[in-house]
Amino acid sequence: MPKVVALPRSFSRSEEAKEMLLQAGFEVIWNTEGRPLKEAELIEVIKGADALITGIDEVTAKVLEAGAPTLKVVAKYGVGYDNIDVEAANRLGIPVTITPGAPTRSVAELALTLMLSVARHIPQMNAGVKDGGWGRTTGTELGDKVLGVVGLGAIGAEVVKRAVAFDMKVIAYDAFVRQDMIDKYGVQYVTLPELYAQSDFITLHAPALPETVGMINKESLAQMKKSAILINTARGDLVVEQDLYEALSSGQIAGAGLDTFVQEPPATLDIVNLPNVVTSPHVGSNTVEAGYRMAKMAAEEAIRAVNGEAPKFPVKIPVNK
Repeated sequence: MPKVVALPRSFSRSEEAKEMLLQAGFEVIWNTEGRPLKEAELIEVIKGADALITGIDEVTAKVLEAGAPTLKVVAKYGVGYDNIDVEAANRLGIPVTITPGAPTRSVAELALTLMLSVARHIPQMNAGVKDGGWGRTTGTELGDKVLGVVGLGAIGAEVVKRAVAFDMKVIAYDAFVRQDMIDKYGVQYVTLPELYAQSDFITLHAPALPETVGMINKESLAQMKKSAILINTARGDLVVEQDLYEALSSGQIAGAGLDTFVQEPPATLDIVNLPNVVTSPHVGSNTVEAGYRMAKMAAEEAIRAVNGEAPKFPVKIPVNK
């Protein structure tokens, strides 16, 4: 009987995905720890497994080597694969797959939620009312503001669709120009310095690559308006957190909405506790609907691999990049 290790806690909520694995004749090993597994824990669990369905567990080279004799696929429950050593997987002949499109709408909605929350100071006023106060803080509208979108892929495009409904003007930076976004939503492509300088809100939707890691730093923050609000629902590594802390503390920019951090939970709460920052614990894809879509797609990839079929959504990164 093929064995699949299913680690994401929310994966088990999808009855459809669970039934798919059982109908395929899989023995399913569930995560009973209630948290992502560390390298040493995963090395023990992975032995003898035919498929691994993972969230943000530490899928290192050592883990993959421990599973290599039998492991046929690492199916990511989501789209970001920073926690998986893809180069080691390639070297060992183990395909890594993702679930593109499944969390897109959920992440886009969270980005807009953070924009509104920071712009209108919702968390702070909510806390004040619950404490018996009635202090009111003047906010700012999204309408007629310039939204700068860094990374106009699937999630960035969904953000644009919603931002236009708020009467925002959208500018974007991406290596690839999408004519459909220009024609339908009037998106204007600009350089990064232009985006930093012109935007009232900046939302990050870029992957963590050598050229994007640390892109929000002292230099880029200095180019932004003092009224600018930064939103990050992508990857914590895109931001130099100490530089952002200093910019927010000094009033160099007005605020930030952060769903991701370099270390999660954050290594320090300094930036989290700033009054002009709204945070969430990396929950962009944490909706019932996204969970069902990701679970179904990950289960399908596991079944394909065990049946000797090619994956539908493989991660393609050369070993020597």
